[in-house]
Amino acid sequence: MKFEKIHNKGQALLFRNSYLEMLTKTHPLVIWGIYMPVFAGLPVYSYFRLEFPIWQISMLFVIGMFCWTLIEYILHRFLFHMIGESEKAQRIIYVMHGNHHHFPRDKERLFMPPVPSLITASILFSLFYFLMGKFVFMFFPGFILGYLMYGTMHYAIHAWNPPFKWMKPLWRNHHLHHYKNEGKGYGVSTTLWDRVFGTMFDLKKEKEDKEKVRELMFK
Repeated sequence: MKFEKIHNKGQALLFRNSYLEMLTKTHPLVIWGIYMPVFAGLPVYSYFRLEFPIWQISMLFVIGMFCWTLIEYILHRFLFHMIGESEKAQRIIYVMHGNHHHFPRDKERLFMPPVPSLITASILFSLFYFLMGKFVFMFFPGFILGYLMYGTMHYAIHAWNPPFKWMKPLWRNHHLHHYKNEGKGYGVSTTLWDRVFGTMFDLKKEKEDKEKVRELMFK
């Protein structure tokens, strides 16, 4: 996804229909509000109704969060950055992720909007339930919290400077993904899988371009 110009103002027009266009936008707090009962309520349900021990609930919850980080990497690398051969495929990729690279400062499209998000979550929950039965009630809330942390981290990377020095490599890895090389730096909530699969930027060799970083940050 290469563009003649990365726009630091405005946002992409994804649909001419104003109602469809509205449905492509959301605020992080809306998504957190939708899924808070899931990641907070299902572990409670698992303990009081399904009578699973706390250690097992905690373990599967953490495993769910960890599994999200791998799914995040796979989706970003192989789906969001896939090469579309047809015009229709290119259009789909642009709607999914390309618009974010074209307009990286669009605050309203860093989370999947509510309608497609709920549809996707329902499909995933059904799939996980088929694979793991009642254990899904402990695994899925961790998976969802992992997604919410990913979206929040993505927002934070574009909005602010890293709050702690140890987080700077994560910030730089994503900024370099935007303005240096889209073929690296796929991790957003963690650089773990970039390091494992060899797509991590060599931050010691990359000169920090503070002006470029500022261009990608919200004001």
